[in-house]
Amino acid sequence: MLKQIVRAALAVMVAASGFASAQESKAIEAAKMTKFTVKIENIAVQDGMKAKDGTKWSFAMSPGLCIVHTNNAPVFSVGKKDRGKGLESQAEEGNPAALAKSLQGEKGVKSVTVFNTPLGTDTPAPIIPGYAYECSFEAAPGSKLTITSMFGQSNDLFYAPNESGIPLFNNGKPISGDITAKIILWDAGTEVHEEPGVGPNQAPRQKAPNTGKDENGVIKNIKDVKDGFTYPKTTRVMKVTITPVKDSTAH
Repeated sequence: MLKQIVRAALAVMVAASGFASAQESKAIEAAKMTKFTVKIENIAVQDGMKAKDGTKWSFAMSPGLCIVHTNNAPVFSVGKKDRGKGLESQAEEGNPAALAKSLQGEKGVKSVTVFNTPLGTDTPAPIIPGYAYECSFEAAPGSKLTITSMFGQSNDLFYAPNESGIPLFNNGKPISGDITAKIILWDAGTEVHEEPGVGPNQAPRQKAPNTGKDENGVIKNIKDVKDGFTYPKTTRVMKVTITPVKDSTAH
């Protein structure tokens, strides 16, 4: 009987030790977390773009995602077809819902934050010149950031960094400042292009979602696309900044 009591006591001690170790690991992990805020501003000029027929139009960006991840290429792979997990809807309709849902629980994806409401408003909408989105999230060293948003006046173009994302820490320190230069305009390869700002099958003018002609192409940097159209330089139309707010465990 005494041996049984001793064994039971030891088992409780081991279990308690394991629980304590797990709690300590979580505490250590939490201590490493940093909160970041990303601001995405539309700095283009109202009606600053012009189509070949003289029609003036404004640059706009759609709702999108801030994805924190440790894996490479969580959303797309350059030179490959869209994976059919929601990027098409983000790139063609400006709707990030399906992509957000598909990424939840994906191995290597730590968090997915939707941004859809312009600052200073209370209604989800694209951002036109003078407006901005914000998203906030927490991340630990080793994490990377991928941002997605549609080039609103297009058939299937979206903004994002390179496929592997933006490292959120440099030598263990959180990054800060202007990261606009890391944002690239991509062709999703899912719908045939029309002239930006006037195409009848582009989100602002199409009769229904997904009405354009299928392209059956692959994902490319817009610089590698020869479609005869001109696209604005990213740094002329948007500004993306990241700010580490504070250690989330600080008192």
